[in-house]
Amino acid sequence: MKFLRMKPGHGEVLLTEGDPSVREDEERLVEEFRRQLDEGMWAAVPETESRSGRRQARMVKSYAEIPSEAERVIFFPRAAGG
Repeated sequence: MKFLRMKPGHGEVLLTEGDPSVREDEERLVEEFRRQLDEGMWAAVPETESRSGRRQARMVKSYAEIPSEAERVIFFPRAAGG
């Protein structure tokens, strides 16, 4: 699994990656997930493209919500304003 952060002008930037079935990797993934949320980021897991070609993602608020088959989680800043 890869954790990526959207960075304006740069696209996706790799934060960390690992195998959630390996304890040390999972600990690192959980720590990074929490750190990103503490910094005010939102997290989403990309899903398959729809028939119309639109890409979709599922928002996740905790590491436990990430589907076991997920290959990546993308972090992005919350929209400014109200």
